[in-house]
Amino acid sequence: MPILENFENESSSNQLQRLNEALQGGMFVQVRMMLNELPPADVAHFLESTPPKERDILWRLINTEREGQVLQFLDDEIRNEYAAQMEPAELAAATRDLEIDDQADILGDLPDKIVKEVLASMRVQDRHRIEHALSYPEDTAGGLMNTNLVTVRPQVTIEVVMRYIRMKGDLTKTTDCIYVVDSEDRFLGSVSLCALLTSQPDQIVDDVVDHEVHPIAIDLPDADVARLFERRDLISAPVVDDQGKLVGRITIDDVVDVIMQNAGHSLMSMAGLGETDDTFAPIIASAKRRALWLGINLITVMVAVSVIGVFEETIKIVTALAILQPIVPSMGGIAGTQTLTLVIRGLSVGHISSNNFRWLMMKELGVSCINGVLWAIVVGLSVFLWFNFVQFSEYAFQLSVIIAGAMVINLIVGATAGAALPMIMRRLNIDAALSGGVVLTTVTDMVGFFSFLGLATVFFL
Repeated sequence: MPILENFENESSSNQLQRLNEALQGGMFVQVRMMLNELPPADVAHFLESTPPKERDILWRLINTEREGQVLQFLDDEIRNEYAAQMEPAELAAATRDLEIDDQADILGDLPDKIVKEVLASMRVQDRHRIEHALSYPEDTAGGLMNTNLVTVRPQVTIEVVMRYIRMKGDLTKTTDCIYVVDSEDRFLGSVSLCALLTSQPDQIVDDVVDHEVHPIAIDLPDADVARLFERRDLISAPVVDDQGKLVGRITIDDVVDVIMQNAGHSLMSMAGLGETDDTFAPIIASAKRRALWLGINLITVMVAVSVIGVFEETIKIVTALAILQPIVPSMGGIAGTQTLTLVIRGLSVGHISSNNFRWLMMKELGVSCINGVLWAIVVGLSVFLWFNFVQFSEYAFQLSVIIAGAMVINLIVGATAGAALPMIMRRLNIDAALSGGVVLTTVTDMVGFFSFLGLATVFFL
């Protein structure tokens, strides 16, 4: 059919356009064929890029045997919606061929009642493996790991290992090595598939094992796992429990998911949104989620505005102050946000600790002093020239000095607050990405208004 010609080779935007055209034209047979020709990850992308009504139609056109594969790639909110609609036996069948960690991810966000029903529909062996995976927190190495791995003893020969692998016959696509354990399943090292293929059949595993492979503790936070993979260029890594026993492995595809989730969290949190918020969520649902954040922001703005009311008499004397006062808090807010973003990123990648924070604080103070003086001169001179030659104000010199002084003060305070807030919030177990911007804006607004109008009061009253 012409509409299917070269579909797989087109860009995502063109594929989405052709899908929408076929869907709007009622050509559901063609849409089904297009969807089921694409990789599951691409199908999930199209579902996420489609409004709810059309998304429901697309979901019903996906072949039943592919539903589980598509579910694993969907954002949590959309995935939970469709998984909850499926019958327990249907969901168990759809996810049966997925990796254990992917099955646990899908089930972990569903209500307990549904999870119990799904587990009851599974084979006993599968049920025990998934229950074991679900017993670990989702944001730890235990929650990321896959228990499907190959282990051997150090004294067996390479020939025996190769025969065992052929007999097993179901290695996952991400298998790059096998792990060596002792009789009590304690981790000893790993042997790459390359080493197995290039070694002599009569060699024993202990001759080619890599003892330099460092296992990951099962309770290590997922962000730290991602940093280890990045720093050591890992493709996979073994996971051990408190006794050093091998319990699973983490692969790079799971770590990429963690990196994407953390990046999405940081970006969305700056606006008070969750990283799993559906772009095409219904209007009422989206409005409810954003209303709380807007309310919090309104409160902080009212607090900052109350500072202006304290200096009402000063503003009455020199009305030009009302024109200039937004400049100082705005510049301080930008300077503080630059530092805040830098520190949040440094904390997320593990670059900042209590050992080097003092140096970083002094550095940011130095930067803020230089920029404060530089832009104080620029703004002060601009105000002086404007009010001296355009507005013809008798207060031109005083206004230029006031705004220059307030600029230096607020840029220094903004940089200091931007550096200190993430560290303070971290100790209080508060997400700096979510609330740091609001607190910083409140601080720079209050200090900006207070310094500007306070200096004006000294000059004019």
